Amino acid sequence: MSNESPTLVKGEGPVTLSPSGSTPSQGSPLSPTSASKGPELPDELLQAGWGRCWSKRENRPYYFNRFTNQSLWEMPVLGQHDVISDPLGLNAAPEEGADCNLGNGQRKRRISEEQGAEANNFKRAKVEPTTPISPSAPGAKPWNSAPDDKQSQPATPSTPSTPSTPGTPGAKPWSSAPEDKQSQSAPSVAPGPSPAPYRPAVVYWDLDIPTNAVIRERPPDPQLPPHPEVELHRAQLVTKLRQHYLELCHQREGIDPPRESFNRWLLERKVIDKGGDPLLPSDCDPVISPSMFREVMNDIPIRLARIKYKEEARRQLFRYAEAAKKMIDSRNAPQDSRKVVKWNTEDTMSWLRRDHSASKEDYMDRLDHLRKQCGPHVTAAAKDSVEGICSKIYHISAEYSRRLKTAHTALMKECNLSEGCEPPEVQDRLVYCYPARLASPSPPQPRVELHFENEVACLRYKGEMVKINRGHFSKLELLYRYSCIDDGRFEKFLSRVWCLIKRYQVMFGSGVNEGTGLQGALPVAVFEALNKQFGVSFECFASPLNCYFKQFCSAFPDTDGFFGSRGPFLSFRPASGSFEANPPFSEELMDAMVTHFEELLDSSTEPLSFIIFVPEWRDPATPALIRLEASRFLRHQLTVSAYEHEYRSGSQHICKRDEMYYKAVHGTVVFFLQNAAGFVKWEPNAERLAEITSAYQSSASRPGPAPAAPPGDKDPAPKAAAATTTTTTTTTTTATTERTTSVESPGPHDNNNNTNNTNSSSLEKSSSD
Repeated sequence: MSNESPTLVKGEGPVTLSPSGSTPSQGSPLSPTSASKGPELPDELLQAGWGRCWSKRENRPYYFNRFTNQSLWEMPVLGQHDVISDPLGLNAAPEEGADCNLGNGQRKRRISEEQGAEANNFKRAKVEPTTPISPSAPGAKPWNSAPDDKQSQPATPSTPSTPSTPGTPGAKPWSSAPEDKQSQSAPSVAPGPSPAPYRPAVVYWDLDIPTNAVIRERPPDPQLPPHPEVELHRAQLVTKLRQHYLELCHQREGIDPPRESFNRWLLERKVIDKGGDPLLPSDCDPVISPSMFREVMNDIPIRLARIKYKEEARRQLFRYAEAAKKMIDSRNAPQDSRKVVKWNTEDTMSWLRRDHSASKEDYMDRLDHLRKQCGPHVTAAAKDSVEGICSKIYHISAEYSRRLKTAHTALMKECNLSEGCEPPEVQDRLVYCYPARLASPSPPQPRVELHFENEVACLRYKGEMVKINRGHFSKLELLYRYSCIDDGRFEKFLSRVWCLIKRYQVMFGSGVNEGTGLQGALPVAVFEALNKQFGVSFECFASPLNCYFKQFCSAFPDTDGFFGSRGPFLSFRPASGSFEANPPFSEELMDAMVTHFEELLDSSTEPLSFIIFVPEWRDPATPALIRLEASRFLRHQLTVSAYEHEYRSGSQHICKRDEMYYKAVHGTVVFFLQNAAGFVKWEPNAERLAEITSAYQSSASRPGPAPAAPPGDKDPAPKAAAATTTTTTTTTTTATTERTTSVESPGPHDNNNNTNNTNSSSLEKSSSD
């Protein structure tokens, strides 16, 4: 896996040369033969973003960095010209006359970044941001290739031409030859009218924002590259595993599997999994999943739904008493437990037959009393059985993982590819974050068919079709062009898109709206405010399908790295930057996230900031919520009330526009975790917080579908009254609390209340942002 696209440098017909110094095999070089005989660039310079180009105007080669827009006539030197190798100026001694210990060119880049960020805030046009200007357009400026012209441009990364959608009539294929691109920029040729590329009506991302995330250089990921044949096999095995889970719950406990519990099991297991499969857990300790055990046990002896009417309360009380008595009689329970459960259930049955004038509150109180009396004995009786379900599912998953590994290895051998080359030597230096790379070369990809049905792109492989709307398909084209350099002609693009969509489709299941809550995202207005006010340019939990920025962490480095993912967040270690974190609502994942945040903030003295969005679950409070409120890095805490804000749907890449947003049925708490330098640079003051609140209000005021209750619940909780704000200053350790009206929690955070995104997942959206 490589980190950026080998696109042409924007200039007067420049050609980017391959590492060997020659042009692509698609046509003869347009530059003089001396250019192809120049010295090869070291791998370190290639990885840092440098490439050798040819200037037609000066008739000589020059060097251009696609990360920083820096151009040089002489070959760059690591640590001196290579700004990307030392973005904070920590690895090299300052040059004579330099300011504030900044490396060569670093001060100019920081100033231009600030100017570019301000300019980006005013250019939120709802069209494709990277559509090139036609040479014949009035007022269009010609492309200049001189290095001094490039250095005078803002530090926003150069934008390659937008790839034409194959379904556009008359559009050229992705693998446009270099001479075609040069002929477009030649002023002497009068171009004819060309078809406009596809432009989404509404854009839910901004891929022009450069990153401020700085990391230590890291080795490539050892996972094997994706292939449609292996991905199809994985989809079949995961579907079988879901079926096994359904059958075990029916046979052993007589219940349906808790909704979304299998999806959250995948998230929770991958937090601790050391196995090689990107999706199926195979090396976890402990074997028994706390998440799956908790959710199955919550539905024993019956699943309790939210109650709205008196008759529902009476019926549910009767069902619970009947199921508890039946269960304790059929299990190998101690005699004392049998007596307690039998006496309480018979007393409840007698009360139900005797009293017909009870209110809803009476039935609810009786149910609560019965659960407290019988619950521990029922749980003890079912413990071994539920642990057996968890253990069985895990061991089947491990077996399926071994099968996939064998099949994938055999495929690599058939293609005469080694399974992971010796990793290159990694230098201990600071770099701007770059997409995840794979250690193994990618095998040849099979043919994937593409056709368009109105606004939907359909990709088919061996009869298995995945769908994505054309706007997001165009987004994937751009992300691929920015992030992948091993496929300049887009020959593997369709197969990699198919693998990407199939992976997320399989991960979240095939049920109606299943998994969409685990992959939800913040509204666009909130992202814009975060970027403008706090310099946020990176999502910790996202995917190529739901990301707002082009730099993000996600669950699967093998499929997502080609589209800009930096890999799972729990293995991502930034030294500086401003980040947004909206994790999938898995308790174990959120708890691991807090641990990771505090380790990063404690180990870095550079500006580091995390703005975290988690559900306000206080009945009981989740460990992550408790730890965040007590963190010594907490600078501010803001609560947005239930029904007063919204999320972007996790199925945004395929859903209709009127289904893009949904109201949140629980409050969301926003935490600002920053180290000392991060607080100085991005202090959550009143003005900045007002912008965030205003962005939430503007997004929530849009007309949209009625708020839905959590999956499986019959009645949502009452509407919360107002927002809760808690402020923690850096000068003291005591918290200053500003409260208006207390927020009414929408209910306990059982297995039906998780209605946010994935990422990466992490598996860590997850991501589950």
